[in-house]
Amino acid sequence: MQRRTILILGIVLLAAALLWMIFAVWPEWLIDAIGRKKTFVNTLLNGITLGGLYFLVASGFTLVFGLMRNVNLAHGSMYLLGGYIGYEVAEATGSWFFGLAVAFLAIAISGIALQVAIFRRMQGDELRQTLVTIGISIIAADLMLAVWTGTTYQFDTPEGLYGAVVLPVISVIKSSGAPVFIKYPMYRLAVLGVAVVVGIGLWLFLNRTRIGMMIRAGVNDREMLAASGVNVHFVFALVFAIGAGLAGFAGVVGGTALSIAPGEDIRYLLASLVVVIVGGLGSVSGAAIGALLIGLAEQFGLAYFPTYGVVLTFLIMVGVLAIRPQGIMGTR
Repeated sequence: MQRRTILILGIVLLAAALLWMIFAVWPEWLIDAIGRKKTFVNTLLNGITLGGLYFLVASGFTLVFGLMRNVNLAHGSMYLLGGYIGYEVAEATGSWFFGLAVAFLAIAISGIALQVAIFRRMQGDELRQTLVTIGISIIAADLMLAVWTGTTYQFDTPEGLYGAVVLPVISVIKSSGAPVFIKYPMYRLAVLGVAVVVGIGLWLFLNRTRIGMMIRAGVNDREMLAASGVNVHFVFALVFAIGAGLAGFAGVVGGTALSIAPGEDIRYLLASLVVVIVGGLGSVSGAAIGALLIGLAEQFGLAYFPTYGVVLTFLIMVGVLAIRPQGIMGTR
């Protein structure tokens, strides 16, 4: 109990210090120590919104790998393919939202095909799943390179989400006494909002719906669930469809915030693996925490430790595994 009290007190003090750094006018000694306030706040927001994007990608991976224990290392390829499909549809129709919907449905269908053709035949054989999906990801990467070449694609930001928002955060005070407020891109804030909505929706789906209970029951005791009259194959195919669809959805969202190019599949697959390991297998809330930590580590590393920034991500993973091998929100 005393250890828990100390932990809660430490979190409260850390949150209070962070809020002071965001909303207070910085004294000169703090500016000399870590640089301009605008750089710090923008880096913080970039880390949070990047964490939201990582969560969108990793949430599908959490369902397939973390919850069902199926090793799908083609998840990054689904992200990249969803981005390409969404881009082509958006360019052809002029509707970003239609491209988003088509990407989700197309990759969801590919997830069902993958579950029926591959994972249903290799249930419980993680090594074969790993090798087969690595092969699929390599073939998919070469096919996408042949079709879309090595060009970097950038979505047009949809109307209504274009431009910047003035935040109630003072950057500096002018000599005239007038405050200068920080601006931040509207779209990146929208990405964070979508990630929050998806996270809440997934948690409610898994913990408050009958289908979610069937999914968790099927993972723990597949034979008993089948004996109760439930179509286990349909339930598992549904999980794969949702997980893969979220990867395609994230491909369009991430391609609009950043870009779509060869190599992004590997980047987001690795990010998903780290997020699920840090957060805990099968935990949506753990994936959210893991994504936030990894996003912040990447952005603060780039801003303040560019030479060693990449090390921060692995330090977080090593530290979590040393203290809680099951992950922050995982169970033994």
